Amino acid sequence: MHNPETDALASTQASGGEIYAGLLSGTSMDGVDAALVRFVPDAAPELMAAVENPLPPDLVRRTRRAMREPVTAAEFGELDALWGEVFADAARCLLRQAGVAAAAVRAIGSHGQTLWHAPTRPTPFTWQIGDPTRIAEATGITTVADFRRRDMAAGGEGAPLVPAFHRAVFQDPGADRAVLNIGGIANVTLLPAQGAVAGFDTGPGNTLLDAWARKHLGRPYDAHGRWAASGRIHPDLLERLLAEDYFRRPPPKSTGPERFHLKWVERALGASTPPPAPEDVQATLVELTACTAARAILEALPGVREILVCGGGARNAHLMTRLAAHLPGRRVRETDTLGVPAEWVEAMAFAWLARETLEGRPGNLPSVTGARRPVILGAIHPAPGFRS
Repeated sequence: MHNPETDALASTQASGGEIYAGLLSGTSMDGVDAALVRFVPDAAPELMAAVENPLPPDLVRRTRRAMREPVTAAEFGELDALWGEVFADAARCLLRQAGVAAAAVRAIGSHGQTLWHAPTRPTPFTWQIGDPTRIAEATGITTVADFRRRDMAAGGEGAPLVPAFHRAVFQDPGADRAVLNIGGIANVTLLPAQGAVAGFDTGPGNTLLDAWARKHLGRPYDAHGRWAASGRIHPDLLERLLAEDYFRRPPPKSTGPERFHLKWVERALGASTPPPAPEDVQATLVELTACTAARAILEALPGVREILVCGGGARNAHLMTRLAAHLPGRRVRETDTLGVPAEWVEAMAFAWLARETLEGRPGNLPSVTGARRPVILGAIHPAPGFRS
C-alpha cells in the first residue's frame, strides 16, 4: 500500500530536488511571510507557493510593548510560545495552499521575530523568539532556527544574513550589481563582478514609515506611498535625521528598531517650529530611507550599474521613485524581473539557509557580518524520522 506523504518525498528526491520552507516576521510585524521553495542542483530556486499570514493584533501589541517597556520573564516566555504557534500556523497554511504533504518538505527555516538586536554592546547579543520546537512538533517537519547568534558568537554582527542567498541567486559575473532589501530595516548586498561580496544595514526601511502611518492614519502602512507623495520634504528635519551617527559608521554594521523608532523621530521633530504637517513628515521619512540607501550603495560600490530591489518597500511606488532619483544613470528594478518576487526574497533566503545548515555548509559571509570565520548557522530541531 502506498503512503501518499512518503511517495511525495520520494518523487521530489527522484527529480533531483528538495523542498524547504522559509518563515519570517520582520520588524514591521505586518504578518508572517511563508515561502515554499524547491531546490534543484544547478538551477535557480523555484518559489512553489507563498502566503502572508496575519498576526493576532494582541500579540503584536504585547510584542511591541516588550520591546520598549520592562516586562517579566513570564511574559517573554509566553510570547516565545505564542510566536512559535503563529509560525507553525503559517507553515501549515502554506502547505495547504501548495497541496504539498509535510513529509515532502525536508526542513523549515524560521527566522523568528526579533525582539532586540544589540551587536555593539559590551556583551553583544541578538534575540529572536518563536519557539522552533513548537513549529517542529505542530508540523512534523524538522525546523532550523536561531540563525543569527552563531555568527555573533564568531565575532560578527549577526546580520545581515541574506547576502549569501543574494550572491547565490543574483550575482552577475559581467556587471557590478547591488541588491537592496527594504524591509523594516533596509540592507544592501554589494555584488561586484570581481571581488568579495559585501553588505550591511543602511538604516531604516519601512519601520518608521509604518509607525508614522499607524499613528496618524490608523493603518498599518501607507499603501504605495500615496500619503507620503501628498506631502513635501522638510529639509531641516531631514538634516537632523541624517545627523544620526549610524549613517557614518563604516561596515560591517547592522541595526534595528531599537535605534530607529518613533521616539527617535519625535526627538528630531522637537526642534521644528512650527512642526511640519504629518504628511510632510512621512514624505521626509521616505526621503531618509531613499537617500541613505542610495548614498551607501554609491559610496561602497561606485561602479554599480544595476540595483535590484526586494522586500515590502519594493511595492512602495513613491519610495521607488525617490530611490531612482538618488541613483541617476543606474537601472533600478524589482527582483521580479529576474523571476524572484520581491516580497518573498527574504522568506526564500531562510529556506535556503536551512538547506545550508542541513548540508553542513556555512551560511554567513564574514566579509558582510565581520565574523572571524564562516560558520554553520542555526540550531536543528528534528522531526520524527529526521535524517541529517
